[in-house]
Amino acid sequence: MSAPDHLASSLFSVFLRMHRLMNRRMADQGASLARTKLLLFLERRGPARAADIAEFFDNAPRTVTEAIDGLERDGLVVRTADARDRRVKQVSITDEGRRVIGETEPLRQDLIHGVFGVLDAEERVRMGDMLGRMAAALDAQEAPRPD
Repeated sequence: MSAPDHLASSLFSVFLRMHRLMNRRMADQGASLARTKLLLFLERRGPARAADIAEFFDNAPRTVTEAIDGLERDGLVVRTADARDRRVKQVSITDEGRRVIGETEPLRQDLIHGVFGVLDAEERVRMGDMLGRMAAALDAQEAPRPD
């Protein structure tokens, strides 16, 4: 295995293990990582169309619609008509949704700090720089290529 292959495999493995552990810890508390991720997206970004949410998470539109339906039933999000196009619905987080995030955020923060806390401040800065350069390389890979 080449060095880049090994690094990619290691990065994916760490991400996947963090994701699975977070999912288990949230499930133990009666929460859902999938719901929490969607709520965090809306809290940080603000109102969004279901199509934008599906694109961000790389999910099928129907999957996102079903997730939003459940969150709306539980009072965690609300759909409102878009001011510019009444056919479009914007999904927004409610105060109850923010309260749910407040309950799950300590679990998420504990895991993040437990994993990234093994790095000192300089290592975290270097890692942030490296990840930034890697993200830029992905941007370049995703850019349309001239014919």
